[in-house]
Amino acid sequence: MPNCRMAMVWVKMEKDVVHELLRRLNSVSQNVDEIMQQETSPLCAADIISELKKKFAFLSGGRGQDGSPIIIFPEFPSFGEIGDQEFHNVLTYLTSVPSLSAAGVGFILVIDRRQDRWACVKGTLLRISGHFPGNLRLVLVLRPSALLQRTLSDVLFKLHRDDFKMKVPVIMLSSVAELHTYIEQSQLTQELGGTQQYCHKTWISHRTDIEGFAVLVKRMAQRLQAFGRELAETDLPNSPLATSNLLNTHCSKRESMKEEIAGALGQGRKILENIREPVRRDPDSSLNPDQLENLATVHRLLSQLNESSTAFDDFWVQHHTKLEMCLRLRQFEHNFQQVLEDLEQATTRVTAFSHVGMSPTHTEHLLRELSSQEEKACELLDRLRVLVVEGEGLVDSCEFADDSVKVKCGELQRAGEKLPQQLQTKRDLLLQAMELHQRLQSVCKWCEDGIYLLAAQPLDRCQSQEGAESALQELEGYLETANERQEWDMDTVWREYESVLNEELKEQVKRVFEKRTMLQEMFEKRRVSLKKLAAKQTRPVQPVAPTPEAIKSPPSSPALRNREKSCANKESEGSSDHSEVCSEQNGGSSRTTSVSDEEENLAVLRRHVMNELLETERAYVEELLCVLQGYAAEMENPAMAPLIPTVLQNKKDVLFGNMQEIYHFHKTTFLRELETYTDCPELVGRCFLERMGDLQIYEKYCHNKPRSESLWRQCSDCAFFQECQKKLEHKLGLDSYLLKPVQRITKYQLLLKELIKYSKGREGSVELQAALSSLLGILKAVNDSMHLIAITGYEGNLGDLGRLLMQGSFSVWAEHKRGHVKMMELARFKPMQRHLFLHEKALLFCKRREESGEGYEKAPSYSFKQELSMSAIGITEHAKGDNKKFEIWSSSRDEVYTVQAASEEIKTIWVREIRKLLTGQLEACREASQQRATDQLTSENNSLDRLIREGQSCMRNTEMEKKEDEGSNGLGSPDGRKAEKAMGTFLSNETKAKRQEIKSDPTPLETGTHPHLGGVRRLSTSSLFQNRRRGWNKGSLSLDASVEQDGYFSAEDHVTSDPEEEREKKPAVEGAELMRTDEEPKQPAESEDGHH
Repeated sequence: MPNCRMAMVWVKMEKDVVHELLRRLNSVSQNVDEIMQQETSPLCAADIISELKKKFAFLSGGRGQDGSPIIIFPEFPSFGEIGDQEFHNVLTYLTSVPSLSAAGVGFILVIDRRQDRWACVKGTLLRISGHFPGNLRLVLVLRPSALLQRTLSDVLFKLHRDDFKMKVPVIMLSSVAELHTYIEQSQLTQELGGTQQYCHKTWISHRTDIEGFAVLVKRMAQRLQAFGRELAETDLPNSPLATSNLLNTHCSKRESMKEEIAGALGQGRKILENIREPVRRDPDSSLNPDQLENLATVHRLLSQLNESSTAFDDFWVQHHTKLEMCLRLRQFEHNFQQVLEDLEQATTRVTAFSHVGMSPTHTEHLLRELSSQEEKACELLDRLRVLVVEGEGLVDSCEFADDSVKVKCGELQRAGEKLPQQLQTKRDLLLQAMELHQRLQSVCKWCEDGIYLLAAQPLDRCQSQEGAESALQELEGYLETANERQEWDMDTVWREYESVLNEELKEQVKRVFEKRTMLQEMFEKRRVSLKKLAAKQTRPVQPVAPTPEAIKSPPSSPALRNREKSCANKESEGSSDHSEVCSEQNGGSSRTTSVSDEEENLAVLRRHVMNELLETERAYVEELLCVLQGYAAEMENPAMAPLIPTVLQNKKDVLFGNMQEIYHFHKTTFLRELETYTDCPELVGRCFLERMGDLQIYEKYCHNKPRSESLWRQCSDCAFFQECQKKLEHKLGLDSYLLKPVQRITKYQLLLKELIKYSKGREGSVELQAALSSLLGILKAVNDSMHLIAITGYEGNLGDLGRLLMQGSFSVWAEHKRGHVKMMELARFKPMQRHLFLHEKALLFCKRREESGEGYEKAPSYSFKQELSMSAIGITEHAKGDNKKFEIWSSSRDEVYTVQAASEEIKTIWVREIRKLLTGQLEACREASQQRATDQLTSENNSLDRLIREGQSCMRNTEMEKKEDEGSNGLGSPDGRKAEKAMGTFLSNETKAKRQEIKSDPTPLETGTHPHLGGVRRLSTSSLFQNRRRGWNKGSLSLDASVEQDGYFSAEDHVTSDPEEEREKKPAVEGAELMRTDEEPKQPAESEDGHH
């Protein structure tokens, strides 16, 4: 409704302004027509430009003595050929050029026919008398100068004077001198003996320019009319953007129109300069009357053009003012709606801010969030106050601003008073919740200290009376510190903190009070036990509970045996205190430690570890949320965009990695599942096992950590991070919080170890151990992958090498064989330091290179040096001289690498893993070989069946022929049976021979010897493939491609055997023989240290 009213006011005011503009521009158009005499003579020079250029008549610009304009008809031999319409158009135009006042006096015609005949003179006069459109003042004719023609002219003119029907005198002149008696020489052109300068081409140019300028002035007035009408008819926009666009569009069109007006003014001034050109060239000369009239015409046209521009400017001022006011109103309405929405959102956020926190850290975080909301609310209230002032200004200055602006201002003021009250109420609740959490935390700390106090009291000290009394005093002293906490009961909490207690917080309060009650009960039990010990014991006893087997010495007398029996009866009948044993006469008293107390202590410690796990998990989730909201979300905040450096733009995923994914997993899944094991900490291993796959998301985060560290160092000092840290009130920078996920995944295994220590023999201990192993496996995989991505210089795809199994640093010696000669490297006794990466399909040798830098950037990189395919190597488990060495060699033994580990344990682990890989490859090739043998046997059986069918067919054909020839032989004849039997025997023998060829007879492998050390264990995949029928050798795992010698392998043959000969002598299963000649290890160029 306010928009409709404003639009109506707008339209009414705009109509009045446009009406005035149109009136003034219509007046300009009429004035232009009047100046150019368009009403009396609509002809223009451009319309008859070709007729004017013929120059059979022209205005010289001269005047008679009474001011009459002079039209000269110069000598024109083809005058008779000019058409009547053409003649009439030229004369009509010429008579319209002079001013109305000059034309009203009458025109003087000067007709020059000195070179013509009387007939031409007569025709000219007749045409003039019949078609001259203006008033005539005088007609002067220069008659022909030839004697005959002059005589005829005189005679015939007198005879035909009445035929011309001239109302003005027609004077026949004999010479130019006579003409000068009628018209001054200064008003005549040089052809007529005058001094006037005249150029017909210039005259035509001036006339076309003036008339074109007049048309331009009139068109500009019409365009301004149309533009004003368009502006007036434009609908009032309803949005600030549309209004702003409309204002910009109108301003752009107005500027374009002003440029055209300026161009037209420049064109008019150019015409003035052209008209004044003769005077500029010759200051002594003067303009003729026609030129002066042209000047006056141009000046009048310029005046009309200026009037059009002024009229439009006046209109534009009002129109532009209205548009700006409309834009202000629309902006006010838009800002009003925006502020209202922001107020509603702020109110909604405060209303939804119902959580009071489940811990002091959480509540403190909520208070920081509330402070942030208060800062945003202050900014919002500042905007609100500015908007109210703006609205009041609109009411005072805007003519068509209605009462709705006042109403909106009042609404804003009321809303601005409500929000601070809500924020203050919420702050009071959070402060009260913080107080409650601090008191609960104080009680929890007292309980934890009490638990540690109970667990820390040594049992051996409590066996003596003094020790028991000391422990009792310690307990009672600690209980005295709980007076204030004991007075703080559950009813007091419900009463004082009713406004902040929700269901979760109530449960937490109940758990704290239950914990306090449980601790008090434990203290009371310990007090009772200690009081009994302090009252009954008279001297220290041994802390170790005796077993039946430990009591060896028999009593020395029956009386002593009676006393011991009496003590035993007391123990069997005794009280509930299981820790007290009485013996009066034995050499020393013994006391059995209560199993229930020990188990209770372990349960207390388990609960303590579980509480630490839960509390640190909650704190971890809150820290992740704080980072995501305080840093990551702010990177997308437009208000913070100017503070973000260029190097950080669009790099949120690089800086934070998959922290959002980690937070979502812990917040929605892991924390909730951990909380379900609060009362049974020993079973929490099941939770870890179930979520072990989800915990692998940390591998992605750790992989991205080097990139994140590098990006952080580039822009750690930027204003964006400083501003975010200031808002969050963090003492540490973002880099400390980016390290939290790495620290958290390593923290779990420490907590699991603690739980395992306190859960031995209980249900769930197996799951705890399995969870610890799996978690350590994840940490190892992360560590291995971090090393793997640091490899440089490898041209292939590391993913094609299979899974990374192990990696570590070793000392390596390389030995090469050329022919039958062994060649060592020059640095044979100086080992190369290499980092080995064991994959499922290959073994990589790399050189470790430390990088300068900090944090993750300081991690080493590895330069690729060598690759050995696992299908083409063998292994010698023990090398001569050192138990930490083993050998890796190519299947042809051209290259041998002696590898020294840091310890025997590391060497054993590596050898076992490599042996497992090679054994797995052998088994795979065995299965493939058996499958191919089966396929070959099936193929041969099919071939034999086909041969049998063909043989039977041949036999039947033979029998049919015999039957036709003899007519008496049948299928059962002796000859037929013999042939069939012979064929069957042949086929059977052939089949049996082929099957015997395929049948394998495994024989055991014998022990081979190393060239340097006998009896060592060696393993080669290629030799395993070659000798798959021989089985495993108990004494050696060296299955190299050597020559078979009566079922044994020679040590020298291991070194000198030729793979090509081996393939000729004993064909292996296709694809199983993978020798060095088939697959050479990659050999890059020698490094700077001269090693491979």
